[in-house]
Amino acid sequence: MFHSRLLTMFPALFFCLLAVSCGDRKKEDPNVIELNFGHFPNVTHVQGLVAHHFSREGKGWFEERLKKATGKDVRINWYVYNAGPSAMEALFARSIELTYVGPSPAINAFVRSRGEDIRLIAGAVEGGAALVVPKDSSLKEPADFRGRVIATPQLGNTQDVSARAWFSRGGLHVTQRGGDVKILPTPNPEQLSLFRQGRLDGVWTVEPWVSRLVMTAGGRVLVDERESIATVLACGAGFLREKPEVAKALVQAHEELNEWIRQHPEEARAIVVSELEELTHSDIDPALIAEAWKSIVMKDRISIPKLRQFVQDAYQAGFMKQVPDVTGLVVPEAAEEQLTMTKEAAGR
Repeated sequence: MFHSRLLTMFPALFFCLLAVSCGDRKKEDPNVIELNFGHFPNVTHVQGLVAHHFSREGKGWFEERLKKATGKDVRINWYVYNAGPSAMEALFARSIELTYVGPSPAINAFVRSRGEDIRLIAGAVEGGAALVVPKDSSLKEPADFRGRVIATPQLGNTQDVSARAWFSRGGLHVTQRGGDVKILPTPNPEQLSLFRQGRLDGVWTVEPWVSRLVMTAGGRVLVDERESIATVLACGAGFLREKPEVAKALVQAHEELNEWIRQHPEEARAIVVSELEELTHSDIDPALIAEAWKSIVMKDRISIPKLRQFVQDAYQAGFMKQVPDVTGLVVPEAAEEQLTMTKEAAGR
């Protein structure tokens, strides 16, 4: 048994749920499946953005496919979060059943619940995250950032953990409140403003904010996380136990959505632009989304070696005193390696 510093990372539920809903909870109807589904307003949550848009338009992607699989009407309420820790709190509280989320908050939540509450049921996106510094900056290596200020979206989110691990591996002493480099958890819109003002020496964030920092704020990418897991599909363990057939049908619909996005990139990008404008109440340049699109890859399943690297990163970043065993976090059918072994066995 181990004690993790991440226990201090989660504030009280009612102070951290920054969600907006597309539908109110209603009295449970046995003939209706109602699911509360989370995602972020990021390009790395493209599946959530596209599916949310379809729901808003009355052409629900998940709704139609789950109804066909279960024979019941399906209602999905979409919730939007700024970063992973808040979404994990919602899963703990059963305010939502599922969410697209980065791997680090999911790992932290799994450890926090001693392996009881959180499961990863599908991959979603790899890539789409980076460390951006000013174009004329001389910063190159972790050691160059001594005494500097770096912004991340939220304490303990995937980019926050990646940043802390990168600096730690580079020899800097990093703490949650200071150290050799100051890492400042800051919402993405505020990051952009502070970066333009010259008050940040770098920003470790996700698309479309990476491209926005480069295209409109004079930034350049120093560290590109093109090969890293950006987003997975997580749910509560109780949801899997109580509604296994719904979960199975939902994963199938998620994989079909991935394929639709791959086959219809222009239409998907247009939907992302529309949905981000709806959610952020601001104009989104289609060229920005087109640029961000270049750095993301849709994934049906989860790379276990890459997930284990995030465990190491969280340990390196000081969120854990020991490297935990995350066996059981990923359901077997969601693992990329499991798929490979199944194909190899079929070929023998």
